Amino acid sequence: MTTTASTLLLASDWVLASDWERLGPTFTKAIWDTLIMVSVTMLIGGFLGLVLGILLYTTRQGGILKSRGVYSVLNVLVNFIRPIPFLIMITAFGPLTLMVVGTTIGRQAAMFIMSIAATFAVARIVEQNLVSIDPGVIEAARAMGATPWKIITTVIIPEALGPLVLGYTFIFIAVVDMSAMAGYIGGGGLGDFAIVYGYRAYDWEVTYVATLTIIVIVQCAQLFGNWLSKKIMRR
Repeated sequence: MTTTASTLLLASDWVLASDWERLGPTFTKAIWDTLIMVSVTMLIGGFLGLVLGILLYTTRQGGILKSRGVYSVLNVLVNFIRPIPFLIMITAFGPLTLMVVGTTIGRQAAMFIMSIAATFAVARIVEQNLVSIDPGVIEAARAMGATPWKIITTVIIPEALGPLVLGYTFIFIAVVDMSAMAGYIGGGGLGDFAIVYGYRAYDWEVTYVATLTIIVIVQCAQLFGNWLSKKIMRR
């Protein structure tokens, strides 16, 4: 094969790999997969993490539901699971994923593991934000005869709502990062798209476009979180 023919072949391969008319539907599906995984994870992990974080705060020493045993168990559980790297968690929780989801591959399996990781990450952030609440406000509510549930819903959560929004924004970005690694178990998404159609195909244009899309999603979430938090704290 001549040098000219080789150059033309390489050029045609590059055009084929960067053909967005061909890759467009796959790229759109990758964005959709990422948004679904992140949304479901934030919904499940965000709620369960909020509940767990409130329990950590209320059962600690001096809390309205003080219980050394409950707090110790929850604290150890969070400290044990939260530091596990996501890729290791995917394999370590494989048997549990299989038992609950019925498979260890695919988007459903990825969302299950992501929800577990998000739950324990959110729990610690929620607890840390609630600790900053002025104890005097809670004591005043207790002195007025408010029940623990009333204190949680009308005092604790509203008092920490602004910082909690920023905390959840941070978790959102971490969940997007998890979704980029979900491709290792066939979860799809922009991370998988960048690896399969960009890195493995030696097409840097595809890799950069997928990366830029993830950056845009994260920046939009950060800007919205900052705006909402400031609006809440000004009230």
